[in-house]
Amino acid sequence: MNMEAFILGCGGMMPLPYRHLTSVLLRRDGDLFLFDGGEGTQVSLRRLNLKWKKINAIFVSHTHADHVTGLPGILMLSAQVERTEPLYIYGPPKIAEYIETSRKVLDMYINYPIVVKEITAPCIVHHGEDYYIRCFPLDHTKTCVGYTLEELDRPGEFNPEKALQLGVPVGPLWGQLQKGNNVQNSEGKTVRPEDVMGAKRSGRKFSFVTDTLYKNTIAKEVQGSDLLICEGMFEDELIDQAREKKHMTASQAATIARDANVKRMCMIHYSPRYTDKELPKLLEQAKKIFPAAELSKDRMHIEIPYED
Repeated sequence: MNMEAFILGCGGMMPLPYRHLTSVLLRRDGDLFLFDGGEGTQVSLRRLNLKWKKINAIFVSHTHADHVTGLPGILMLSAQVERTEPLYIYGPPKIAEYIETSRKVLDMYINYPIVVKEITAPCIVHHGEDYYIRCFPLDHTKTCVGYTLEELDRPGEFNPEKALQLGVPVGPLWGQLQKGNNVQNSEGKTVRPEDVMGAKRSGRKFSFVTDTLYKNTIAKEVQGSDLLICEGMFEDELIDQAREKKHMTASQAATIARDANVKRMCMIHYSPRYTDKELPKLLEQAKKIFPAAELSKDRMHIEIPYED
């Protein structure tokens, strides 16, 4: 099962000619999840030729303009195709008011259900058969949350030689064992899944953190992430400004990545004071703490493979 992230925009505060505002699309096979939707989201979706009309759910960190101004266009364009599946939108208080007001003021034509759910406490906000998406609190100038998508453990690998040794012939019974069901072998004896399956294998984890003061509790929430998208808005020299505006520096993002033992961390939500030529300054500071730190870029594609 493929999982991949697309950076639709990596800027903070205001869009630049070469940098859209923060937005990330996560694709997990047929499911599409949008994390924030800043100005320019539609442009990157179109340039990447992504089937954005199939977005299942949108996860909003907070209702500052640079994280939500791209959403009305997404809602309107999604009505250009026949859609029966609901679009779920999750976010802190005010997100429902923002969506409803936008629909009324813009006189939107919407031909599909929109289900808005406001987050009032840390919880699992969305789930499927083999994954769940949960939120956790951040510390910004207004209510803000981070998100993680975590897959459930996968079954161990099936051992066909062992199945044959235990008298289970090739065929449908093998499938039943792989689904976790007991079967009867050719001699009428019970063969259990654990007799022919290896140890369970871990699933993958994706985390999205932006617009917050540094908190050591964040590392616990994103622990072991295969991919962490994390705000690194300022250089270390501007840490006082970061604290005042409740944002993080590149070094603080790297500290979270290191303490959380993540496999890959890409910074996002850069201050517009930094041109693309100046961003390596942030990367240099982050790498001193977490050598595997990376800079995200608009329309960057990141695959998230299984560990084994």
